[in-house]
Order: sequence, then C-alpha cells, then structure tokens
Amino acid sequence: MHQLDCLTIGRSSVDLYGAQVGGRLEDMLSFEKYLGGSPTNMATGAARLGLKSGLITRVGDEHMGRFIREELVREGVDVSGVVTDPERLSALVILGIRDEEQFPLIFYRENCADMALCEADIDEALIARARSLVATGTHLSNPQTEAAVLKALTLARKHGARTALDIDYRPNLWGLSGHGDGENRFIASEKVTAKLQSTLSLFDLIVGTEEEFHIAGGTTDTLQALKNVRTVSAATLVLKRGADGASAFEGDIPDDIDGGVAGKSFRIEVFNVLGAGDGFMAGLLKGWLTDRNWRESLTIANACGAFAVSRHGCTPAYPSLTELEYFLEHGAETLALRKDKALEQLHWSTNRHGNWPQMRVFAFDHRIQLEEMAAQYGAPADRISAFKELCLKAVLSVADGKPGHGILCDNRLGRSALYKAAGTGLWIGRPTEWPGSRPLSLEPELGEDIGGLSEWPAEHVVKVLCFYHPDDNAPLKAEQEATLKRLFAAARRNRLEFLMEVVSSKHGETDDMTAARVIDRLYGIGIYPDWWKLEPLTSEAAWANVSTAIERNDRHTRGIVVLGLDAPEQELAASFATAARFPLVKGFAVGRSIFAETARAWLSGALGDDQAVAEMTEKYSRFCRYWDEARNRTEQHETQEAF
Repeated sequence: MHQLDCLTIGRSSVDLYGAQVGGRLEDMLSFEKYLGGSPTNMATGAARLGLKSGLITRVGDEHMGRFIREELVREGVDVSGVVTDPERLSALVILGIRDEEQFPLIFYRENCADMALCEADIDEALIARARSLVATGTHLSNPQTEAAVLKALTLARKHGARTALDIDYRPNLWGLSGHGDGENRFIASEKVTAKLQSTLSLFDLIVGTEEEFHIAGGTTDTLQALKNVRTVSAATLVLKRGADGASAFEGDIPDDIDGGVAGKSFRIEVFNVLGAGDGFMAGLLKGWLTDRNWRESLTIANACGAFAVSRHGCTPAYPSLTELEYFLEHGAETLALRKDKALEQLHWSTNRHGNWPQMRVFAFDHRIQLEEMAAQYGAPADRISAFKELCLKAVLSVADGKPGHGILCDNRLGRSALYKAAGTGLWIGRPTEWPGSRPLSLEPELGEDIGGLSEWPAEHVVKVLCFYHPDDNAPLKAEQEATLKRLFAAARRNRLEFLMEVVSSKHGETDDMTAARVIDRLYGIGIYPDWWKLEPLTSEAAWANVSTAIERNDRHTRGIVVLGLDAPEQELAASFATAARFPLVKGFAVGRSIFAETARAWLSGALGDDQAVAEMTEKYSRFCRYWDEARNRTEQHETQEAF
C-alpha cells in the first residue's frame, strides 16, 4: 500500500531572506530564516495542501540541519529519507527583494550536505511507499547525485509510481557562472542540454519556465524547444509563462504556443518571484495526484504560485488547502495578497505549527504577588527567580516528556526559568502586561514601539491580561483597545502566537453574556487571538455563548484555557467539569492555587527546594488529573450518546 502521495529528491537548505525590501543585498540589516531548496519547498507546499509528502536529501549534523529536519516534521513532511551527513554543512542561501524585477541570491553550497547524496541513501522500501517521485534538475549536475536520482527513478518506475521533473535550472549550480550570479536563470550550454535530455524519457511529467525548456530543448525558440523535448520524452509538458499562467501539452506539440491546455490565471501584485515555481509545482502535484484534469490542476498551481509571488519567503508563503479553497471561491480584496486581511488570517491560523488538543498550564508569571510575598518575608528579589525555577522543575516532573503541558512565566523575574524551558517541549506563554494596570499598559522592556518582541524565541506565546468589561466607559475602552491592537499587530509581525486573557468580574457585574460580548468586540476591532484565557464561567449557558461567539468569528482558533483567580481547589475542579463539556476549552492555566502556600513557606525559609518542588508537583498533578477526568467523562458521555 502506498503511504506517501509524493516523494521529492534533491536540494535542501536554509533560506536567509533579507528583511528589508527595496535595497541592495549588500545593505541588508537583518534576515528571516526559512526552509529552502526546491524539492524541500515542494514537499512542504504539497503537505500544506493535504498531500502526504516526503523528502530525500542530506542535511548537516549541526543547528541548521536540525532546523531543516524539525521544520519539515512540523510541516507534516516525512523525513525518513533525510540523511544526516556527519562531515558536511547544510546549504545556505542568502536572498533579497531588490524591486519588482531583481531578486539577488547567493548560494552557499560548496561541498554542502545535500550534494553528497548517493546511491546508498536511496531506500527501495521508502520509494515503494510513494505514489510519485519528483526530481529537480540541479541534482543531475553532479555524477554522484545524478546516480542517486537515477536509482530512485528506476525504483519508482519499478514500483509503478508516477515520475515528475521540475527542470529547476540554475546556471551557476551547473558551474556555468560565478557565485555572484545566482539570480541568472539562463546560460546556454550544450553539455547541460545533453545531460537533461539523457534523462527526460524517465518522466511522466516535466515542468519548467520558458528559459528552462530552452535549456532542456537546446534552443531559445520556446515552441521548438518543446518539440525537441517531445522527441525524447512522451511526458506531459507544463510550460510556466509567468503572468500569462501556464500551459500543459500532451501528445504532439502544436504550432501555436497558445495551443496547450491552460488553467485560470490570477492578476496579482508581483512582490517576490523567488520560490514561486516551487509553490506552483506543489499545487500542480495536488491536482495531478488527485486525478483532476489539466485545466483544474493548472488553476490550482497558478493560485499557489500567486500566493508565493505576493509574499515574503518561499515555504512560508505557500497556502493551506483551506486558504487555497477560500481564494478560489472568493478571490481577494487587493492585488497584494499579503495585505488581504481575510486571507492573511486564514494563512496564519491554518499553517500554525504544533497541535495542543490538551492544555495543562502551570501559570507562575505572577510578579506583584510574589514581590509582595518576598517583601513580607524579607527575601531578596533574586529569590523569586530561583522559586520560578522550582516551579519549572515541578512542571517538567509531571510532564515527563509527554505532550499537553505548559507554563506561563515572565522574563523580568523568571528569566532563568524561561531559558531553561526552551526546547523542553512545553507550551510557553509569556506575559506582556504591566501587572494590575487598568488602563492596560505593557512591560517597559517591550519598548514604546513594542520592538522588544523581536528578541523573543519563536516558541514563546505573547500573553496579555486585560481587565476589560463590555460596559467600561468609552475613553477607557478606547485606550485599552488601542494598546491591544498595537500589541496584537506586533505579535503577528514577529510571527508569535497571541493569548488574550480577559478578566471582567473585578470591574462590573457579569452575566452569561459578558464574556461573549467581550469576545465579539475584540474580534470586531481586528484582534484574532490564537488562544483565549477566560475566567471560570459558572454556567453552561455562559460557556455556550462564549463558544458561539468564537466560532462565529474564527473557526480556526486554537481554543480556550480556564484561569484560576486563586480559587479554592475543589471550586476549580467543579469549574473544570463544566468547561470540559465544550470542545473549544482545551484545558487550564492555574497559578496561585498551586504555588501560593508553597511560595510563602519557601520564601520564609520554612521549606527547602526539594520539598517545594514535591509540593507543587503534587498539586499540579492533581489539577491535571481533575482536568483529564472531566474531559474523559465528557468524551465517554458523547460516545454513549453516539451509540
């Protein structure tokens, strides 16, 4: 049985994209780090469209190699064919957006890991699992990598898989020009033409730009180039024609370049052409491998290419299937797709990494409360930092490497705990509000422009607590909303998830509609949290109203966590039982109910480190058990009702 829809083979790299647009590559001040390499991009794009994809390549035994592997896993790409090379570095590419026509790039690929791919790396069992194998031209430029590709193709055909080639012609990667000529897409070469033509008969589908068919066909006359390719290959030929879309040619090549089958093309702003062809290929594979006709397949491919052309980066630009379907049905409000709010929200919310169906969060991001405790017992401020490390130890002890656990921890007093939590697999939320502020103000370390978020690790979630009541007076509401909008925009700009915590009960009467009214209002002003953190609502009606409000505005939110507000343990356990009946509620984020008594004893010197960790481990474990039992009862009840 085939378990993979497509398996790509060839280049993998880390793309370092200049963050500044409109300047020379020489003048870039900073760079964004993305996955790169044509086959890697295709595999990622295909996975986003719902295909089961895999990659055959090599990466270095270093940080960038681990980034490539881990990012592929996060994107849902099978990495069983990704070999770690103990001697060579992963490839790097430095890229920039100079203007609408110039996109400079430098390949750092001298003796890189993926160019050491060899026949021994090709696993027949892996090839046999795939319905298709997709190769690119670059790996035909070297005898060793060519041998690996040819072995993979032979095995694919042996096992009945479809085969495809993206010509992917980069003259300087064939040794035809220097390192500074990475942007050049065409240099005529009889040697390259001969090499390509020697393999074209092995493919069922061949895809390329006009320049790429020029090199494959040995002439700059596009129509004649297609005819020359046809003499050596019976494959369907797909010609990418830029703004004119693309055409598919089956059988004899007509005498008119417009005689092929064309899909719908999309008029959009050209922002960045780098990686657009790989996005196109991912879309084409989606159509081809789901047996759509060529008109439909090319429409999908053109749409995916349009997304790539309109956004920064290669793989980050590619759409999810949900996003693609929305675009095909509704189009866009602007030619600059990256500026279409509805599309960007779908792009963000349907391409997030990680899955958190259960959230058991120990919240020890408290600052004022712990500062007051320390002052009460005469403990120095650095003792708070040490205590937060003990809180982290308690969480890690309970989690024991299992998913679904997390922390809320601040940077000002809990920096050492934050540092130690990195890479542990915990969900990590980090507060931004100045404690107790109303109107809302932010931690000074974020800066007036909230530029401090640029220093945050990608795994940190921006958490903000706002004391917000729907009946607040207009000036207060306007000031708080302005701060929230600035913070939300800054979080998105820095590619950080956003948790919105709302407490209304401390500043007015509440009823079953209060929280839902707040949620509707915040969506209405353009704030789309990844997470909501809400007070423990006291009725099923209130939770139902909240769920309805969220689903009406954002069907792709991650969900809700219930906060504790220092409530008694049994009261919180009861609130879990009510909340767990609603699928949007994923768990809890509780703090003082777990740590308060322990903190007082430890700060006063009445309790040692090990005892403190043991106490908090036990309490946190109990809260996890309360939640799990509540959720399990709900699931059992739903199962019984289904039968």
